[in-house]
Amino acid sequence: MSGAGPAGRVLPAWRPAAFNRGWIYRDRVAAGQSGQLLSAWLAARYRHSSAAIWRQRLQSGELGLNGRVLQGDVVVAAGDRIRWHRPPWCEPAIPEHWETLHDDGDVLVINKPSGLPVMPAGGFLVHTLSHQLVLWSREQGEPLAPKPVHRLGRFTSGLLVCARRPDSRAWLSRLLRDSTADGAPSACRKVYRALTEPLPPDWPLGESREVTVAIGRHPHPLLGEIWCAADPSVAKALPSRSCFTLLERRSGGCLVEVAIATGRPHQIRIHAAAIGAPLAGDPLYLPGGAAFDQSLPGEGGYHLHAHRLRLACPDGGLLELEAPLPEPLRDQARLNSIKREK
Repeated sequence: MSGAGPAGRVLPAWRPAAFNRGWIYRDRVAAGQSGQLLSAWLAARYRHSSAAIWRQRLQSGELGLNGRVLQGDVVVAAGDRIRWHRPPWCEPAIPEHWETLHDDGDVLVINKPSGLPVMPAGGFLVHTLSHQLVLWSREQGEPLAPKPVHRLGRFTSGLLVCARRPDSRAWLSRLLRDSTADGAPSACRKVYRALTEPLPPDWPLGESREVTVAIGRHPHPLLGEIWCAADPSVAKALPSRSCFTLLERRSGGCLVEVAIATGRPHQIRIHAAAIGAPLAGDPLYLPGGAAFDQSLPGEGGYHLHAHRLRLACPDGGLLELEAPLPEPLRDQARLNSIKREK
C-alpha cells in the first residue's frame, strides 16, 4: 500500500499469491424458472462452471437451499433462496503499492499499477484495490476508507478516483459518466494513452478521429455474456464516443491518445478493435470489436494508461492531474530527451 504523501513515490512491491477465507454467494430463483434441477439452473446462470461441476459442489455440501445444506441435486421453485459457500481459493499475486497523486481528506486519486484489480471479480476477492484501501485506512487510523468511484481494467494503469464520503462518490460518479472528449470546458475530461495495432495508412500523424460505435452485451461461452461492439439498433446497446489521436507510428503498431466522452465497459479496447486496430497484445477483442470466445476480460498483454484527468470536485474546486507514463507509452522524442538527460 502507498504510505506515501501526496505526489509521493514508492518502490514497486508485490503481495504474493495467497489463500483467502472463501466467500458466500447468494441468489434467488426468479419467476418462470421453476422445475429445473439446481445444477442446471446454476450452470445456465453461471457459465464458468458446468452442471457436472455444480453437482460435485452439491455433493460436497457447498450449496444451500432456503437455509438448509444440500447433499445432492434438487428441483428448484420460484423464490427459492440459493447460497453457495465457496471454499478458500488461492488468489494471484498483485502489486500492492500505488502512487498517491492527490488526497484532500475526502477525494483520493492514485496512479494504479497494471495488474491490480479494482473490485472483486473472478478469482479476486481480497487481492483488490478496494480491499487494500480498507487495510491502508486502518493503518492510517482513518474512520472512513476511500472507495473507488469508477473502475479501470486490471491491466489498465493510471489515474483512479476514490472518495471517502458517500455523497462525494455519487457526485464524482455522475461526472465521470458524463465526461467530454473535446476541448470544451467541462466538469470532467479523461485522456488515455495506448498502443494499438497499425492504424490505416491514410491516418496522418496528429489527426484526431471520433469513434461512435455502440457497445452492448453478446453471448460468451465462458462468461454467459460479454461487452462488445454492437449495432445501435440492438436492444440495450449503449451509445459510446471516443476520440483517437495518432501520436506516433512504430514498427508493428501505433501510439495513440484517446479522450473518452462516455465510460462504457472496456470502451477503449472495443473502439480500438472496432476501427481495425485492437490494442497491441489484447487477447480478447478482435478487429471489428467482437470478442474472442476463449479469452476473458481480465487477461493482460496490452498497454493502456489513464494519463490525464480534469475533474470538478464536490467542494467547488477544479482538479487537474497527470499520471506519469510507463515507458512503452512515452513518445519517442520524450524518451530520447529523458535518456539524454541521464
